[in-house]
Amino acid sequence: MTAGAPGPVDDSDSKGGLRAALGGLTTRGRSFLAAGVAAAVCAYVLGQGDLLRVGLLLAVLPLVCATVLYRTRYRVAGSRRLSPSRVPAGSEARVHLRMDNVSRMHTALLMLQDRVPYVLGPRPRFVLDRVEPGGVREVSYRVRSDLRGRYPLGPLQLRLSDPFGMCELTRSFSAYDTLVVVPRTEPLPALRPAGESSGYGDGRQRSLALAGEDDIIPRGYRHGDDLRRVHWRSTARHGELMVRREEQPQRARCTVLLDTRRIAYQGGGPGSAFEWAVSGAASALMHMVERGLAVRLVTDEGTVAPGTSADGFTGSPQDSADTAGLMMDTLAVVDHSDEGGLSRAQDVLRGGGGLLVAFLGTLDEEQAALVARMRQRTRGAVAFVLEGGDWTHGGLDAGPAPAVSEGLRLLREAGWTAVAVRPGAELAHLWQQAGQGGSGASAPGAGTTGVSGGWS
Repeated sequence: MTAGAPGPVDDSDSKGGLRAALGGLTTRGRSFLAAGVAAAVCAYVLGQGDLLRVGLLLAVLPLVCATVLYRTRYRVAGSRRLSPSRVPAGSEARVHLRMDNVSRMHTALLMLQDRVPYVLGPRPRFVLDRVEPGGVREVSYRVRSDLRGRYPLGPLQLRLSDPFGMCELTRSFSAYDTLVVVPRTEPLPALRPAGESSGYGDGRQRSLALAGEDDIIPRGYRHGDDLRRVHWRSTARHGELMVRREEQPQRARCTVLLDTRRIAYQGGGPGSAFEWAVSGAASALMHMVERGLAVRLVTDEGTVAPGTSADGFTGSPQDSADTAGLMMDTLAVVDHSDEGGLSRAQDVLRGGGGLLVAFLGTLDEEQAALVARMRQRTRGAVAFVLEGGDWTHGGLDAGPAPAVSEGLRLLREAGWTAVAVRPGAELAHLWQQAGQGGSGASAPGAGTTGVSGGWS
């Protein structure tokens, strides 16, 4: 992006012409102008020629400065680079600004300012000395946010001033950049729970192309094929040896369900139950992608995060990292929904298959029964149920609410591995306990209640 003489301007800034330059007079410039006009009026009334010359000098000086500043023709190119452009909440990103003088003359003193949202910190300002023709100036600043989201950076602004400080012109580049603050993630232990070959861990499913002996798609015989795989019916039909196709490896699948219902959570802020659930879903997604599983993200609204396949799952292992990044972008901006239940999510999950990991808010008896039915079409189901009440006033020594206890009971009876999450809980500890299928009390200080079941 480039800028000309009063700098990098929007069209609306240049239409005002000299009037816009006069509007940039500083307090000093306006004072000089007012003093000059007053002196000229007094000189006219009193008939003092010398006072009139002084008044004209005072009045003309700021006007000349504004005109010269407006008509100074130099061009400046500016760019911004984020490192990195996607950062976890609570971590810092660095913004690099570069200014290039692409004109044939020195610039005046430049004051550089970048617009950033308040949550990222104070607005950065820099003073750049005169830049020689073809010269480059680079500056940088850091931004940090404890709140996930998408934050626009820009436009970059240049403030030009004359040597006497009579006039200042502010012009803006038109380009924006976006910093994506994704939820915090925790490294989770790699487990080999029971039933991993059905949907979790290093195991993989293997299946023929289609179900049924008559539905097998054969292929032509190749040298070295085992004659025991000859498909005689197809051989008779085609008049040449046909063999059954090799079994095709099928990637294990995992669906992460995030409950975003407003009525299921209380409180707000980085330490709220909802933010814990979002962070937990992000951690589970990244863990499963690293384990090589095909993953998808589903919310209570039935929304499926961007995926490469038709049903929302990540594609090949090579594409999984990029798709996981898109899912993290989705979690960066996810907010409470006005849904009253989880029926839409149930409709999406009817296809079933693989492992289901759910992060749920408060469940009443009806919603708990609905979630319990989701277990029927999965190979394994684990639910992290956040206790009712406001986490900002919760305590680690308090027992689960009656509604939560009833919901946990219904889920466990349906075959779920149900974990009650209390304020201060660490997902890594809960993850390991769920994988081991422990049913005892949690370790001291872990902030959890008992777990039953297992991943399978």
